[in-house]
Amino acid sequence: MPFTPFHWGPALLIGMLLFPIFDLPALFLSSVIVDLEGICILMSGSPLPLHGFFHSYLGASILGIFAAIIVDYLYRWLRKIMKLFMLEQKSSFKRIFYTSLFGVYSHVFLDSFLYGEMNPFYPIDGNPFLGLISANGIYWFSMVSFPLGLALYAYRLFVAFRKSGK
Repeated sequence: MPFTPFHWGPALLIGMLLFPIFDLPALFLSSVIVDLEGICILMSGSPLPLHGFFHSYLGASILGIFAAIIVDYLYRWLRKIMKLFMLEQKSSFKRIFYTSLFGVYSHVFLDSFLYGEMNPFYPIDGNPFLGLISANGIYWFSMVSFPLGLALYAYRLFVAFRKSGK
């Protein structure tokens, strides 16, 4: 994606649709952590490609494990934030772990349609997804996902307030 937060649109939509299955903090972190690679390369002035090793499923797996450990470590604090947004979830390291892997893999998958320098199946060279979906299609999906996710969140709030009688 040209702008890392674009990944939060699909994460919010999928997180709201699959709220009982996925851990939201893990999904939000893992859906963008992959772009730390590009940010570090840009900031260092390195000639390496912006979408290198960590934009492969192998590299993303390492970041997914790292994201799961971070979210699990911070969960007591994250639970308080989620409560403020009325998005409380019971979680476990297993749930955080598979959600983190889903988040990093979805990032690699979406970016695979856009960037020729990516090797999503590293160490195998090449990107079989490049151009299968237009860049505009990926950007449109990402932009539309965010308001759709917000609408589902608003619906969750409406149902919760209705149930509580407020």
